[in-house]
Amino acid sequence: MTEPQPEDDGEFESVLVYLKESRGFDFTGYKRSSLRRRVQRRMTQAGAGSYAEYIDQLQVNADEFVALFNTILINVTGFFRDPEAWEYLRSHAIPALLAERGPTEPIRVWSAGCAAGQEAYSLAIAFADAIGVDAFRQRVKIYATDVDEEALTQARHAAYTAAEVEGLPEDKLEQYFELQGNRYSFRKDLRRSVIFGRNDLVQDAPISRIDLLVCRNTLMYFNAETQTKILERFHFALAPRGLMFLGKAEMLLSHSRIFEPLDLKRRVFRKVAGSSAGYSHFASPGPPGRKPIDVSGLDELREHAFSASPVAQLVVTADEVVALINRQAELSFGLNDRDIGRKLWNLDMSYRPVGLRPYVEQARLERRSLRVKDVEWRRGSDTVWYEVHVNPLVGRDNSLLGVSVVFHDVSWAHLLLLELEHTNRRLESAYEELQSTNEELETTNEELQSTVEELETTNEELQSTNEELETMNEELQSTNDELQTINEPSVTAASNWTS
Repeated sequence: MTEPQPEDDGEFESVLVYLKESRGFDFTGYKRSSLRRRVQRRMTQAGAGSYAEYIDQLQVNADEFVALFNTILINVTGFFRDPEAWEYLRSHAIPALLAERGPTEPIRVWSAGCAAGQEAYSLAIAFADAIGVDAFRQRVKIYATDVDEEALTQARHAAYTAAEVEGLPEDKLEQYFELQGNRYSFRKDLRRSVIFGRNDLVQDAPISRIDLLVCRNTLMYFNAETQTKILERFHFALAPRGLMFLGKAEMLLSHSRIFEPLDLKRRVFRKVAGSSAGYSHFASPGPPGRKPIDVSGLDELREHAFSASPVAQLVVTADEVVALINRQAELSFGLNDRDIGRKLWNLDMSYRPVGLRPYVEQARLERRSLRVKDVEWRRGSDTVWYEVHVNPLVGRDNSLLGVSVVFHDVSWAHLLLLELEHTNRRLESAYEELQSTNEELETTNEELQSTVEELETTNEELQSTNEELETMNEELQSTNDELQTINEPSVTAASNWTS
């Protein structure tokens, strides 16, 4: 085959422009050296001697696009690829993420550059192991995206060869896969939580409110300018204190203002709270001429916001010392500023309206949120019902800072439930009465049916008696006829004798 001859940059760029205009693939942000090398490799395989000649081939042969994209987009992936990093994610990052969220809060995960889906299903297994299969189905949504439609089609089928699942432990293979023929299919009930779609990291808008963003060994294909744009999009996509998991070939040293390392060796980063990035290339601009907002005095603002919260809340340190009490907690439980600095267990509210100690201890030790329902609290003549949330507060270095205890007033919901139970009891009583009436009607119907049957029997007996009477009448008539026949000669003889 003819080797492609060196061309000027303009002719190579014309190939990229043609790909963008004809198929919507924008490779202009990729590193030129590796991109040129892969295009030339495909040109050699196709027998094209120049970029112009290769464009002609693309115009007449639609299948060549697939071959070219497969050459450019090297979809090298696998289940739990780089096990050490995944083990850190499973044992540290995911538990920390869960500890900062309520026990029923939804969890949104984005697998960017998911290839054939192994990475997305690895995430599904990790979260199902962490919170259980039932909770996973209810809480977790995994958005898996790629620019390669062929890879996405394979990912949606979720069927892998024995070689492709070779790295999975035997117990995970049995728990999460079903052997169908010679392929292993990921569980259908969990597959519904994994949503695949096409997304170009350079051009398309990012998915929002993401708790964990996984993009491993994808950024390294882009040049520095494009990497910056993509990372800004990732920052926008992440929820506050959201986590980002990169590949070991990727660094983030130049973006410390918007991301901080949770573990630099394993490439796990956290979104820096309050940081901002340049989103003008995909977010709607604000009103013209708007001046930057002065954000000084944030500590005082946070303190007032916490104090003014309508939900009763207090925060204790890791040593069980009361650190914060808001105004609603003071009003609800008779607390005041003098209680700050005291041990929680020295306060009456530590055991009234509910014993907090076992829940706080459990939240501290297990690093997970707890919920206590149906807590009754009497204040004078009033009764208040609370749902208590106990949440561990985890620092940036995964250390325990303290525990937050929040009392949600659910009295209105409790009253609604009582009314609902009362209504249900009334409906049950009405149903029982209706059932009783129905049974009585059925009994009456059976009695009437029995009476009808008795009347029919009596009628049949009367009919039979009538038939018997008719028979007797016929016999009497016959006897009478016989008697008359016998009597006629006697009468004649008597008559003659008289004469």
